[in-house]
Amino acid sequence: MRRDQLEHAIRAACDVSGDTELLVFGSQAILGTYPEAPATLRASIEVDVQAKNKPGNTDLIDGALGEDSLFHATHGFWVHGVLIDSATLPANWQSRTVPVSSECGTKGHTGHCLEIHDLAASKLVADREKDRSFVATLLVERLIDPGVLLERVEALPIEPDRRRRLQRWIRVTCEDIG
Repeated sequence: MRRDQLEHAIRAACDVSGDTELLVFGSQAILGTYPEAPATLRASIEVDVQAKNKPGNTDLIDGALGEDSLFHATHGFWVHGVLIDSATLPANWQSRTVPVSSECGTKGHTGHCLEIHDLAASKLVADREKDRSFVATLLVERLIDPGVLLERVEALPIEPDRRRRLQRWIRVTCEDIG
């Protein structure tokens, strides 16, 4: 996915949901912080969003713009309307979102993308190989600060044993990177 495609997704999802703002999460939220992120981090053709002020309309997004929709067939990417509650996020993530808005690309609508360290912490807690690979790439490319990531993992609403495992993974991965 490219930044212009994210802006198109924001514009279309706002139009469908009747909202002017979205919460953007999942891997493609990286485009908020890094519009020119490495291609390996932009490989997904899906962007996860929730209508911010009208969360009850989020299902409309998935129906109109989701996988196998006419939008997907036409544009080569799709918009997954899903409630952000499906993600586990660090405390106070809302205060750190990165707004994506432009008169042309989003028609003045705003997508509030997860800040990169919050995104990385949520990816780690999902505990899938593709998510660990995503975070490892962020570390290798030096797009995130390991210390800040450790702080965000500390702020996750998860069991202490699980938190320690994630923090250990971060430390070991950073040692392996060098």
